[in-house]
Amino acid sequence: MTSVKELLDKEVLRRNRPQELDGTRPDPIIVAKEHNDPKIALVCALFAYGNVRAMLAFLQSLDFGLLQAKEEDIFRISSYYRFQKPLDVANLFLTLKRAEDLQEIFLGGYRKEHDVQEGLKELIGYLYSLNSYRSYGYKFLLGSAPKGSPKGASPLKRWNMFLRWMVRKDHIDMGLWSKVDKKDLIVPLDTHTFHTAIKLELLKRRRYDMQAALELTQTLRDFDADDPVRYDFALYRLGQEKLV
Repeated sequence: MTSVKELLDKEVLRRNRPQELDGTRPDPIIVAKEHNDPKIALVCALFAYGNVRAMLAFLQSLDFGLLQAKEEDIFRISSYYRFQKPLDVANLFLTLKRAEDLQEIFLGGYRKEHDVQEGLKELIGYLYSLNSYRSYGYKFLLGSAPKGSPKGASPLKRWNMFLRWMVRKDHIDMGLWSKVDKKDLIVPLDTHTFHTAIKLELLKRRRYDMQAALELTQTLRDFDADDPVRYDFALYRLGQEKLV
């Protein structure tokens, strides 16, 4: 395990540079960092699925100024992406326009036991309460709040990635939230990090779910108890670039 930690520590240092987020290596955080705003970052995180180049092109086509527009003007949106029709995209914008400080809403759940899952439960429930609109595409974006056993539950990759962006601060992550401790974050487990973690024997669980995300996070806490998710981007790149 020592050799794996050395590999990951080197990868973290190698990847933590602005050049990791250029046009040759598309990533949704590129658009998020251009605007440096939590609501826009959340849009970028929630659409972070599918082909990364198509996703980035879609995000770059959006008029984020509509988050400040009159509600009726938001429905001028004509963009669509995979499961989301223009009406789904417009209603996400409408919901976020109505939302208050996202960090403060999150803290309402998180502060109880420094549990980010409780924070997400609070935040996701709050966003659903702001808009009665429902569709498959809209619910796919917001997802379901954590509840019950983590076994078989969604790993909430896009939400945990949003938290990583908001809480951590380096050349990759944005660090816009100051009231959440990075030691409490959960790895935003996607298929690249999942398979890479198994190959590196960081993860025993073979089912892609929240239990696996928690197990991997706990293993990474043995490497860095104060910032376990610092390894996430390196693991992702190792899998994406097929280096492991």
